[in-house]
Formats: sequence, C-alpha cells, structure tokens
Amino acid sequence: MNKIYLFLLIVFIQASTVFDLSACTNFIVTKGASKDGSVMVVYTCDGEFHPLLRVIAAADYKPGEMLEIKDWSGNVLGEIKQVLHTYAIVGPHMNEHQVSIGETTFGGRPELVNSSNLIHYWNLMKLALKRSKTALEAVKVMTSLAEEYGFNCEGESFSIADANEAWILEMAGTGKNGKGAVWVARKVPDGYISAHANKSRIGEFPLDDPENCLYSENVISLAIEKGYYNPESGEPFRFNEAYDPSNPANLRYCESRVWSLFNRCAPSLKLATDYHRGVLGAERYPLWIKPDSKLDVKAVSSLIRDHYEGTEFDMTKGIEAGPFGSPNRCRPLVLDVDGKTAVWERPISTRNTGFSFIAQSRSWLPNEIGGVLWYGFDDTYYTCYTPLYCCTNKISKIWGQGTLEKFSWDSAWWRFNFVSNYSDLRYSDMIKDIQKVQRELEDKFYAYIPAIDKAAEELYKVDPELAAGFLSDFSNDQLDLVADKWLELAEHLITKYNDGYIKDENGRPQTVGYSQEWINKVVQDRPNHLLNVWEKEKAVEPTHY
Repeated sequence: MNKIYLFLLIVFIQASTVFDLSACTNFIVTKGASKDGSVMVVYTCDGEFHPLLRVIAAADYKPGEMLEIKDWSGNVLGEIKQVLHTYAIVGPHMNEHQVSIGETTFGGRPELVNSSNLIHYWNLMKLALKRSKTALEAVKVMTSLAEEYGFNCEGESFSIADANEAWILEMAGTGKNGKGAVWVARKVPDGYISAHANKSRIGEFPLDDPENCLYSENVISLAIEKGYYNPESGEPFRFNEAYDPSNPANLRYCESRVWSLFNRCAPSLKLATDYHRGVLGAERYPLWIKPDSKLDVKAVSSLIRDHYEGTEFDMTKGIEAGPFGSPNRCRPLVLDVDGKTAVWERPISTRNTGFSFIAQSRSWLPNEIGGVLWYGFDDTYYTCYTPLYCCTNKISKIWGQGTLEKFSWDSAWWRFNFVSNYSDLRYSDMIKDIQKVQRELEDKFYAYIPAIDKAAEELYKVDPELAAGFLSDFSNDQLDLVADKWLELAEHLITKYNDGYIKDENGRPQTVGYSQEWINKVVQDRPNHLLNVWEKEKAVEPTHY
C-alpha cells in the first residue's frame, strides 16, 4: 500500500434543481449515555434530492485571502475573511478532529428572515467544521460568523459534538432589515440524550452559566422589541416559544418524533402523548433525558428506523397502510376532510430522506481512527449504515455520481431508492428480505470495527499516513460491498415478487393474496364484492388465467 496523505471525506449535496431540505431529525448521545464512551450525532437529511459523496483535503491559505460565499446554484453572494488553515471535513458533517454537526430547520417567525444577509445555515456548518477542533469552538465560529455577516435563512437547530461533549445551538434572524442573528446554545449534560426535529426545543436557559450555556446579547431584548415576550407577564423567557411558538400542527409534525425517541430510550419516564398531540396546556418534553440503558451504534440505528411501530400511532396498521401494511404516505401530509383539517403522521423514517448518518466520535483513539461516519442513502428504514473513517481519502465512484432527473443503476443512491420504492408493492413481505440483507451487512460491520481499529492503531504507531490509507481502503471496500449487495437485492425482489405472486425457494410463483383483516375491511366498505349464493357449494379459485 502506498503512503497516503490525509484527505477527507466530504458528503456534499448536489442537485441540478434545488429542493427544500428543511424536514430533518437529529439525535444526540453523550459519552456517559453510550456503551463505549463515544459521542454520537444522528442527522437525517430529508428532502427530495440526490446526494453525492465527495472527497476534499485540508488546505492552507495566505494572509489576507478572502473566501467566496455562494448559493446553491454557484452564484457568488459575497466574501468573508479566509483563515490560514482549514481542517479536513466529512462533508458538512464530521471533520478530522471528530467534530460533527447536524441540523433541523424549525422555521419560526417568517418576519425574522433576511434573505439579503450573507451566511446560510449550510455555510455555517461547513465553515465551522473547517475551522474548529472542538464542539464549543464550532459553536463560537458559527455564532461569530452569523453575527458578523448576517444569518440569511429560517430558524435552525444544530447538533454539534466532538469526542467529549455535545451542544445544541438554535439560531434565527433578526428581521428583514436586521443584521446578525439571535441565538442560544446549551451543552447537553453528560449521561443524557437529546433530540430535535424541525422545532425549536431550547426553552428556559441560565443567564449566568457560560460553561454550559451561551447566548446572543439580543436574545431577550429582540423578543421584547418584536412583541414576542412581555417581561411583565411573570412568565420566564423561553427561546422556543418566543421564536418558534407552538401550535397543534408543528407539535404533531415535530414533537411526535422527539417523543418516539425519548419514549423508546426511557420507557420508565412514561412520557405522555398529550404534548405532541396538541393538547392545550400539556406538559412539555424535556430538552434532554437520561436513557434507561446505555446505547451503541446498533441501538441508535434501530431508534432512527421508526414508524411509531408498537404504539397507537403505528403507521403499519389501519386502512391507510393498505393491504400490505405500508408505513409510507404520499404528500401532502395536511389534508382537508369536509372542511376539517387532518394530517398523516410524520415519522423519523420517511421516503423523502436523501441521506442520513450516525457520526461516532471516540476520545480514546487517534482522530484518524476515532471518527467514524456510519452513512446511508435514502430512507433510514431501508438503508444500510456503512462505516467510513474520517480519514478516508477516496470515494467509490458509484457513491459520487447520479442525478435525480435520470434513473441509473450506476448510482448507489438510485439502488437504495429503487429497493425502498419497489417494496411498497408488498411491504409486509419484502421488508423481511430487505432487513435480512441489512442485518447481515451491519452485523458484520459491528464485528469488523474493533479489529480494524486495532490494526489501524498498530499501523499508526509506525506511520499515521499508512494507517489512514488502510482505513480509507477498508471504508471503500465496504462501500463497494454494500452497493453490490443492494443491486443484488433489487434484482432479487423483482424476481421474487412478480405479477402479484411470491416465488418459493424453487422459483415457482405462489398465490398469497391479501390479509384477511384487510379483505374484511374492503368487503365491509364495498358489499358488492359478495357473491350471490344459488346453491350451498362455495366458489373455488379459478384454475385458468
């Protein structure tokens, strides 16, 4: 193996058409809440787009150089001061120092958006990872850039972590003619987990605890000026209610996901459903909780594969799930029913996910070895989380090409997207075939990682670049393996599930039909399916096609 200079893996979203990427879910696990002492951040990036994997290196710059800030289409919006050195990053997700960032858009108050400002949330994430060695440093980079150059998008919640701690940063603009930003950041206590999903979650916060809470000078004064908060009301100031007030719609859409994560991590808390169902005056969910048991990557991957199974909101049940229990719902999610508003549930697992990851940071290992991005394309429920070390210096071609406008087997994303879409034809059966391959691969990865870590540590003692090259090769071998397996899976599903039949182990089509529960509902709704009876004999299945 040739010595390999340290590059980085960058996961970069590209699409010829720009789509709204505002519907996402984040989950945070601190050191004390994980089984092995790692810090984890989950980011599901939800939107109708085709993501790509890219590789880029750290870089050095001359004093006085400027950095162009561009929009999604590549148009230059302005410039900011460049730093002398930028760190290698895993896209806008994990850098060479094991700092990771995720986000969810909460929108908030539209009158606070100033689109003429320079810095978009995506720029903040990328710039922070290029300029930060710790999560706290990333918080300070993001907030200082937003204050100096102006925040130009809707309200955002960020998950920011390193190998030792995690923070939640929430930020909004200051108005159509306003500069800077309004923000608050809180450190998640060790031993706790937290989550956010398109709704601001920081409520009350301490004003005199700079080690654990930071905030902009205008965080309360702007809310008073805009009429969002009355200090004479006797109520404490809450960032979320000032800048992202609750209503039944955003509670159902957003807090349901938080409740599901918390409920499964700490069933002992017996968190009520009232708040996310929009019951007026219901008790809010905490910003963070202590899980009943500690979590590992496998447990986290299971948590973010969720359609509320096993609860009263289970999306695989009911007539809306169809004859094969599909949890997938077509948009729009908001429905008009005889002048009343109804909604489909919005789960963590959604067909609109472009990519997702579990960023795992481990303090006891060198950064090149400690940072692992468990990455997956498309819907979390169907994907395969593949380990990519943060020192990876190349990306398998099939993971870095493709477009939303044209289907191609040469795109790994399209392979995943095809499998998830095709399975909707007979979800209850096909999901078992998908999960079999998913489990086989992921279980192998969980078993591989300790041995790969150990081998890399030995190489690291000899030459850190040699270790980085070894880990890069390993990561790409797994990318190739997963892409190949998903093409095999797609072809298997097409062959096995065909024309309404399911082929047996000998390849012979078998009539399976529908569940009796669904048939009963159909006949109840449409009694004309019942056959007239002339004699006592029952009708038999036709033997001719």
